[in-house]
Amino acid sequence: MPENESVADAVARLHSIRQSIDNIDAAVIHMLAERFKFTQQVGALKAAHGLPPADPEREREQIERLRALAEESHLDPAFAEKFLNFIIAEVIHHHERIATENGA
Repeated sequence: MPENESVADAVARLHSIRQSIDNIDAAVIHMLAERFKFTQQVGALKAAHGLPPADPEREREQIERLRALAEESHLDPAFAEKFLNFIIAEVIHHHERIATENGA
């Protein structure tokens, strides 16, 4: 803490930083919702044409691409991969459900 910064100043800065974090969190949720709208379309196309819910090659390419983006952004690539794997698992689950609903 700078010598001339009071606790009240620090608390005000903390509030401002946390507000920025809250705004980013909201944007992340909105972006994930948009992403899942598109993956639902993918699932419907796959089900309609008898394609498998999972695409291991696409998943591998995405993980590789996002690990590189993470490195460029100074984010731990292992964390980015874990995050993407979580999303991929949820997408596959959605695709399986869509396929079941469509009688595939």
